[in-house]
Amino acid sequence: MVVSDGSSPRGRVTPMLWMTGPAPEELRMTAYHEAGHAVLALLHGRPVEQVTIRGTRFFLGKCEMDRGRFGPRQDELEAAMLILLGGMAAEARLRGVYELNGAAQDLRELRKLSLRRAANERQAERLERRLLNKVEDLLDDVAVWQAVEKIAAELLARETISGRAARHLFEECHRNVD
Repeated sequence: MVVSDGSSPRGRVTPMLWMTGPAPEELRMTAYHEAGHAVLALLHGRPVEQVTIRGTRFFLGKCEMDRGRFGPRQDELEAAMLILLGGMAAEARLRGVYELNGAAQDLRELRKLSLRRAANERQAERLERRLLNKVEDLLDDVAVWQAVEKIAAELLARETISGRAARHLFEECHRNVD
């Protein structure tokens, strides 16, 4: 996968972009990005409250999660890092490149978390690469990727969906594949 230095405006919402709204292809990428976060959250037992591609002055989209959880206990720190990487990885499957500028906020949060686990920057980078590989493997699962696609399609149709709708689409994809 190629890494982009961020020639796209996705990471920073410029005043003109905020007033006119993103181009259709950027909106599609944002939908997949946010759907990636939502699916990874659901996969790791984190309840999703709302997912939106309705931009603000600071973000083009947002996946809001509840602090509670369902399902078996997992490594909370690792789950949080995987969820952060889920957006960038889902978007990269479509784009063919990792859009680092578009995921800048996620990557800053990821580094804070990875430094809690790793002893130094070098170990943190290795941990982040390992976790990104894990996210890519998770997205390769047919049911998981179908859930990303369905949630992204719903976001493009409605702009905002509830966590309940996201979970329904996620569970529907897992039922259909099993």
